Amino acid sequence: MPAAAVPTLATVKLAVIDNDSGFLTVLRKRAEAYGWEVHELEAESRPDDLVAMKLGALIVDPAAAGSAESPYHERICAAVPDLTVIVCARKSSVAERVRALRLGADDWVTKPCHPEEVLARVEAITRRRRVRAAATPAVFGELEIRSDQFQAFAGGRSLELTRREFELLQVLADAPGRTIEREVIYERVWGYAMAHGDRSVDVFVRKLRRKLESRSPQWTYIHTHFGVGYRFDPASDLPVEQKTAAGPPPNDAGATARSQQFHIGATAQ
Repeated sequence: MPAAAVPTLATVKLAVIDNDSGFLTVLRKRAEAYGWEVHELEAESRPDDLVAMKLGALIVDPAAAGSAESPYHERICAAVPDLTVIVCARKSSVAERVRALRLGADDWVTKPCHPEEVLARVEAITRRRRVRAAATPAVFGELEIRSDQFQAFAGGRSLELTRREFELLQVLADAPGRTIEREVIYERVWGYAMAHGDRSVDVFVRKLRRKLESRSPQWTYIHTHFGVGYRFDPASDLPVEQKTAAGPPPNDAGATARSQQFHIGATAQ
């Protein structure tokens, strides 16, 4: 039988929670042959830890994750909605599978299954998500965020963001109207815990604001919550009569929803 073709998909950062050593061994070998990065995690890894790892996908066996009354995969789907989650379970009912899929799991594979099939499902779901995210920009007032280019535009002109600045903007725009603490921003953008006294978040927010103001001076996009963090909540500074004459700002609900997919794989420049 010929060997399976190596996927052409870009590198996927994958985490696995499973206590089947044979399954894990084969899955790791196949994934690493594709150039993917695999992390074997202990049960009940915190959602913030998963975000900080900038994962592309999580494979989880509920039996290995524990907490039958509050399934771990359901809590992860709720806490990190943009993470690809595939459940691999040996025993399950139709009700359990339907519930998991409705609550955010991307797929459910019944064991025994071959790791090659599970990886193919990860590949397919990740590819579709990237295509959807790249196809349509997210629009907020005069600001247009294009995840396919790791870049943003205002008034039709590029903000000329560095990769780190783009990641910061993406993290804030993924949760419009919600204040995000500095420590959380740092973990999601820099990928590890923020050291005491580190002002990197404030410095990069200042740089990002300057670029936004230079291209879109009539709009305020990032608001400061002193001692806490920052909130992305676009607001026009135009007088009321000018707002009325210009009409309402673009409001693409679909694009907003799509913008809430956190592109984990971006790296800093």
